[in-house]
Amino acid sequence: MSETKKSASPVENEQAVQGETIDPLHSALIDEHVEEVEENGRKVRHRGIYLLPNLFTTGALFSGFYAIIAGMNGNFEAAAIAIFVAMVLDGLDGRVARLTNTSSAFGEQYDSLSDMVSFGVAPALVMFSWALQDLGKFGWAAAFTYCAGAALRLARFNTQIGVVDKRFFIGLASPSAAALVAGTVWAGHDVDPSGLLAWVAALVATFAGIMMVSNVRYTSFKDVDFKGRVPFVVMLVVVLAFAIITIDPPRILLAIFAGYACSGPFMATWRYLKRRKSVVTE
Repeated sequence: MSETKKSASPVENEQAVQGETIDPLHSALIDEHVEEVEENGRKVRHRGIYLLPNLFTTGALFSGFYAIIAGMNGNFEAAAIAIFVAMVLDGLDGRVARLTNTSSAFGEQYDSLSDMVSFGVAPALVMFSWALQDLGKFGWAAAFTYCAGAALRLARFNTQIGVVDKRFFIGLASPSAAALVAGTVWAGHDVDPSGLLAWVAALVATFAGIMMVSNVRYTSFKDVDFKGRVPFVVMLVVVLAFAIITIDPPRILLAIFAGYACSGPFMATWRYLKRRKSVVTE
């Protein structure tokens, strides 16, 4: 009786081409990631993932998770700082991937999921644990507005890659929104967040959530050439900026990101009034 020959899977085919012998059971246990990319006009399969950029993404994910745990335990200062650490690591993973030519579709998806935890769920829960839970339904509604705004913002950003102008973000970027919320918690972690302050916190969370899904344009600073030469005075300004931030990090960082968050609506209003004035004069 003739045996029915089972067709090999794409992973097994690639392993056979490379001279590797792995039985199907071992292959299933490994469950190795295979990614198809286009190189020199033809599709090539690569196994595994790049370690270096994904280490930074994992660090950002850990920082976001730690922020949630710290917030649940009432350590709001550490929770806010952890979100800012996640911002730094999130900014590094993409740059490291581009500098080392290790960008991948897996890394993009992993980074997006990490951002949802660190800049969507973590700030909402930390803000809720700090001030919003005393507001009842209004509190969790404000926290959910922020969380949902971050999810919608990330989904829209992923579908608009390569379509929109890289010089601008459409809507407030989730790391900047998280910095606004975390900065509010960090600046007021040592005071009682009841009464008026709780309502201010709800307003901040709601504003950040709405701005993330708005069509307001924000400068992305992606057109700044960090590799080029600059006048010496620019370096002095950078050093001075760091020195000023160290005077009172929570409140100065909050002021910076609050100003950035408000810059979008301000510039949109200014452009609208300018266009309206030009139409009237004509």
